[in-house]
Amino acid sequence: MNLSKSIDFLLENAGPVIQYRLYKEILHDLSPRDEEKLLKQIYQTPNFKLVQSYAKSNGYIGSGAHSWDNWRGTVLHETPLQDGETAARLLSYYAIPKEHPLVTRFVTAMRDENVLREEFSYIPPEIPRFEKRFEGLNNGNCLASLMYTMQALMGYGDDIDEVKNFQTTCLKGFKRILEINSVDDITKTRQSKSKYNYPYITSDEYFPCSYTLAMLAYTQSWRTPKNVKMLAASLNRINEIMKPDSNMHVKIGDKYCAPCFSFNRPIRTFDQDVIDTIVYRRPLTEIAMCGVGKNVDIIRKSVENIKQAIDKDGILQTNLKKSNLSPYPMAYADVVLEPNRKQKYALECDLTFWAVQFLNLIENCSNF
Repeated sequence: MNLSKSIDFLLENAGPVIQYRLYKEILHDLSPRDEEKLLKQIYQTPNFKLVQSYAKSNGYIGSGAHSWDNWRGTVLHETPLQDGETAARLLSYYAIPKEHPLVTRFVTAMRDENVLREEFSYIPPEIPRFEKRFEGLNNGNCLASLMYTMQALMGYGDDIDEVKNFQTTCLKGFKRILEINSVDDITKTRQSKSKYNYPYITSDEYFPCSYTLAMLAYTQSWRTPKNVKMLAASLNRINEIMKPDSNMHVKIGDKYCAPCFSFNRPIRTFDQDVIDTIVYRRPLTEIAMCGVGKNVDIIRKSVENIKQAIDKDGILQTNLKKSNLSPYPMAYADVVLEPNRKQKYALECDLTFWAVQFLNLIENCSNF
């Protein structure tokens, strides 16, 4: 498909983050001089400067990761960017080079037992969370899985065995889907009169979620034709056997937790007429990043819908309002790259870049 209208629109209206990623990842036409110029502009954006200001002397950024915003009346984060996961997502989405000192020192901190032990003791609940950080690793519901994924997001998911081993765990989660006919095959019944008395899986059960998908999307070591084919089959299977109203918990220790975006429900196909603001485009992008191409039904249908939506003028528009999108790259939000959300065409630029990125990923996917 000719995306020249979309690209021209972005080159004329988008901010430095989208301009940088467009030239570097899609057009592959970025001279060292222009790259340096765009990166300097990105480093002056308010969100990047905030993340920079939250970096500590030990290299860790902010407090915790996917953690409490307040504790017993005390506000712990001045902005969401003071949370470790949100900071890592911004560095990733803004395509900050992995060699940047802010990134390298953050990753080094996450690989230092003493630093992490100190960082996850700033409020009482974080201490046991750190001590039990590997419980729930098989289904992505623990601090360790989050830390591995954060490193992968910033370009460090393929360099050491500890992190690469989590790729194998992620693959086992998706493979598990091919071994069952419904979540009933692996869930247990909770003997309780609790309001949220949902079926649950145990902490050691393999199961895929948003974090395990992201881990695979941002890494390469796992990629073989066999693994990619299995992943495609698993994603199709998810939408075949999962029910839209399915609810599930994971039992970790003596607690029943709501799993973070586990794929116990169908994954949504993109439709410009459907308003869905929470991790709607993001998982579709990460699926496309895994190299499965149109072998996944929701990806094939999304491609058709996007092409139809931008056919007229190259601009992707939806019924989403600017107020529905978080200006911060939180776990519970889609990717937003335009630093100034009040700027004219900011939303249209975000959506159109996503459309170009998504179609480009599928167009350049190798068949297996």
